[in-house]
Amino acid sequence: QVQLVESGGGLVQPGGSLRLSCAASGSIVRVNSMGWYRQAPGEQRELVASITSDGSTRYADSVKGRVTISRDNAKNTVYLQMNSLKPEDTAVYYCNAEVKSRSPAGSDLYSNPWGQGTQVTVSS
Repeated sequence: QVQLVESGGGLVQPGGSLRLSCAASGSIVRVNSMGWYRQAPGEQRELVASITSDGSTRYADSVKGRVTISRDNAKNTVYLQMNSLKPEDTAVYYCNAEVKSRSPAGSDLYSNPWGQGTQVTVSS
């Protein structure tokens, strides 16, 4: 079973920065695309940024120029560096990944797990 564990959320003042991390663990063969999503109260979950295994990135228009997604393939970890944070960035941030893993019986498994979420609050 593959698990994603996020860290790095918290309370920050407008204009501040935060770095989120998300590590995948389990019987992983390969992690393909990884991404960060967020969900504000009363809103739908939305994509913030994603990155493929070869480093191609995609960003939501609302965060372009303020956010950088990166990954360490050796550690199966994805990062989200957020700068110039605004109150409207306040949300629970979730990590997601496309994972190929191996079952105890040795067969290939494909899954799309989510992390538990980490709260980011931007407020003075």
